[in-house]
Amino acid sequence: MPSEDLRAYSDIVIDHFQHPRNAGPLDDANAIGEDRNPVCGDHMKLMLRIEDEAIVEARFQTRGCPAAIATSSMATVVLTDMHIDDAAGLKRQDFVDAVGGLPKAKVHCSVLAAAALKKALDHYREQISAGRPK
Repeated sequence: MPSEDLRAYSDIVIDHFQHPRNAGPLDDANAIGEDRNPVCGDHMKLMLRIEDEAIVEARFQTRGCPAAIATSSMATVVLTDMHIDDAAGLKRQDFVDAVGGLPKAKVHCSVLAAAALKKALDHYREQISAGRPK
């Protein structure tokens, strides 16, 4: 447990931090996106398996604070079974809302999930354009 005081977080954040969903590598991912916050050092790798334009599996690997880990975990829950066009429309605030809000000083942590998702979808589209869909 980090030295950070968890009392400022919603029960959802605490739950997803203490019991992250879908953590770890996804060996058959066909969409991968990574983002890093150079200021705080948080890092997220988002891996998706997309079939028939739907995200059928999402996993993450994140190093960072409780807010970064919780929003990464929640992102995988939100994204699973979502059409890629709907996923592409998600914004940072959608991830903040999904975890029940974040303290103002921690909202930047939600940028990781939104940015990694954009990069993963771009990666997937590049593969499709190159004729290498999985």
